[in-house]
Amino acid sequence: MNSIRYRYDKDINNLIGKLRRMGKRVYMNIYFSVQSLSDKDRRHARYTITKDKEINCFENQINNDIIMLITKQQPVASDLRLIMASLKIANDLERIGDNAANIASIRLRTPIKDHYVLKRLETMGQLSLLMLEDLNDAIKEEELALMSEIIERDSDIDDLYKNIINTTYLIDNDPFVAGQAHLAARHLERIGDHIGNIAKNIIYFYTGDHHESYKNNLD
Repeated sequence: MNSIRYRYDKDINNLIGKLRRMGKRVYMNIYFSVQSLSDKDRRHARYTITKDKEINCFENQINNDIIMLITKQQPVASDLRLIMASLKIANDLERIGDNAANIASIRLRTPIKDHYVLKRLETMGQLSLLMLEDLNDAIKEEELALMSEIIERDSDIDDLYKNIINTTYLIDNDPFVAGQAHLAARHLERIGDHIGNIAKNIIYFYTGDHHESYKNNLD
C-alpha cells in the first residue's frame, strides 16, 4: 500500500513540476513577444513562435498524465480538485502561449514604432509578467488574498487595452499598423484574462470554492 501511495505522490509531484516548467516557458514567451514588437530584426519574434511548440507539448504531456492518474489511481476529492485545476491551468497556459506567438507574428508583419502605443503595449506586457511573478509567490506561500488581488489587477490591463483601441490618431497615419497594434493589445488583454483564470483555479483547489464565493466569504 505504501509503495502505491509513494508512486501516486511521485506522479502528482511530476504533474506539478511540468506545470511549473510550462509556466516558466510561458513567462519567457510573453517577455520575448512584447520585446519583439519594437525590435529592428525579427529574431525574438521567430524565437517566440518556435518555443510555442514546447508549450503545446507540455499541455499534451500534462493531459496524458492526468488521464493516467484518474484511470489508474482513482484520486480522492482533494486530489481530484488538484488534478482538475491542473487540467484547466495547463489549458490557460497553452492559450497564453498562443497569444504570445500571435503577438510575435504581428512583428513578422510590421514593427510597432509609435511611441505612445508601444509604451502602452509594453506596460500591458509588464503587468502580465508581474501578475505571473506574484502568482508564483502566492502559490509558494499559499497566500489566497494575494491570488484574489491578482485577479482584480487584470482590470489595469483592460483599461490600457481600451485606451489603445480608442486611439485614433495612429489610424490616420497608418491604418495597417494601427490595426496590428490594436490586435497586439487584444492578445495582451486575453493574456491577462487567462492569468486571472489560473489564479481562480488555484483558489478553487485550496478552498473548494469558486473565486466569487471565496470573495463573498471574505466580505
